[in-house]
Amino acid sequence: MALPAAFVSIFLLIPLALSIVISFWERAGFKLKPAFTLASYTDFLGGVRLVVLERSLVAAGISTAIGLAIAYPIAYYLARHMRRDLARSILFLFSVPFLVNYVIRTFAWTYLLGRTGPINEALQAAGLVGKSVDWLLFSDFSVQVGFVTSYMPFMVFPLWLSISGIDRRLTEASWILGAHPWGTFLRITLPLSLPGIFAAAIFGFVGAFGDSAVPIILGGVGYQMIGNSITSTLDVLNYPLAAAMSSVVILAMLLLLGFWFLAFDLRSFLGKIVRWRV
Repeated sequence: MALPAAFVSIFLLIPLALSIVISFWERAGFKLKPAFTLASYTDFLGGVRLVVLERSLVAAGISTAIGLAIAYPIAYYLARHMRRDLARSILFLFSVPFLVNYVIRTFAWTYLLGRTGPINEALQAAGLVGKSVDWLLFSDFSVQVGFVTSYMPFMVFPLWLSISGIDRRLTEASWILGAHPWGTFLRITLPLSLPGIFAAAIFGFVGAFGDSAVPIILGGVGYQMIGNSITSTLDVLNYPLAAAMSSVVILAMLLLLGFWFLAFDLRSFLGKIVRWRV
């Protein structure tokens, strides 16, 4: 118990604490001056960077929703309609793209979505468009493509684990009692797979929210999200502002995680009440 606690303290809690402390310091040329000032937070929350934070939250939320919509049917089919050994082989294939460098995979999309790329050529060959489509690249669309393809595979694994862990006798009993397949899914499978859904959402949202490569490569020049905004702030050696932005991001993540954990606690609490009354 002591070793995991020491590991978490050294590599997680202490760096987070230092980041929060530095966010209150002052910048003095190329050096930092210990102080207690809210100037960095005022600069962040009162400027255009707040708009960047809002855009990042919305973009991460959209990519998470799209990723769940794609990953859940895949995980459901693997867990319910495929042999376990074959399902594991397909899950392994989902991890193969991650053997390629993340930046290289992202750059590949600039070729695929470009004006002279294969997607534009296929659209023109099929007669769907008369000329190259500009908004496929360096747009919100291309950024979402980058987010979904980068983090959706991570979402499949917890969903598969959650769905495959559901006792099949529950769904079989529902069918025997005459429930419609959709009713069985909505009343049994979906509620029991919520832990996997929330875990997948955490993987997708946190990854997209803090991503810095996809907005730069697929969003184009001037496309700012919180990840590359923090990076650009570090490039000009404004460490207090970067620390303040990171602290706000950490707080947003903690609030989100706290809400999810509270939801699970409430479900457990209500379940205990129902069992007690019965």
